Amino acid sequence: MVDQWAGIRERVGALGAQPTSSEVFGSLGHRWALEKPLTESGLAELEEHIGVRLPEEYRAFLLQVAAGGAGPAYGLFPVRHVQSRWRWEGDGADLADLSMLAEPFPDQGPDPEALEELLAQRPEEEGFDEIEAFDDAFEAWDEQWGALLFAPERTAGAIPISHLGCAQREWLVISGRHRGTIWSDGRVDDVDLVPLLDDDRKPVTFARWYMTWLERAEYAALTSRSDT
Repeated sequence: MVDQWAGIRERVGALGAQPTSSEVFGSLGHRWALEKPLTESGLAELEEHIGVRLPEEYRAFLLQVAAGGAGPAYGLFPVRHVQSRWRWEGDGADLADLSMLAEPFPDQGPDPEALEELLAQRPEEEGFDEIEAFDDAFEAWDEQWGALLFAPERTAGAIPISHLGCAQREWLVISGRHRGTIWSDGRVDDVDLVPLLDDDRKPVTFARWYMTWLERAEYAALTSRSDT
């Protein structure tokens, strides 16, 4: 069996050493640095801590390439052992409830009828005589909307692994029938969680996600160099 992660750490390092590597989106965030890979014992301890075995492609990456660092967008959230506990770190990493990672990731989003009903109740400024009253009503509505979209059970069995900026993130599903796939999270813009799909409309797995980023980053750095 071909080792899909062989030489990847070296490719990332070589790419980061190129003068044009700063042209790659997000590189100023991760600066092409890769954390040390996890040890077998460290990975076993992590999985025991969260109560579930991680998807195979991600497990192999953690062992052979890095525990996090350079990667899509502003980088791959690193998993670290901090104060006797394992956790992922990054902008929004705390959105994951580590006690729910062994639960299956849900198939469906919020109840469509509940969403429609709540949307119909959204306050409009024209219906208020004073702006303060509108602000109070909208704030109360927005709390309900956020509670529905960002309920912890919505992302049970998944971890956020990358920040795209403006509070948009991508998640890796680690439990349930969607295990191993990447999901886009645009809930900050009232867009529900959706799976990333390739050109054939098939769900993107962790390896495809990371390798596509690396290949595109290499191409972007190469073309930037040829333009100078």
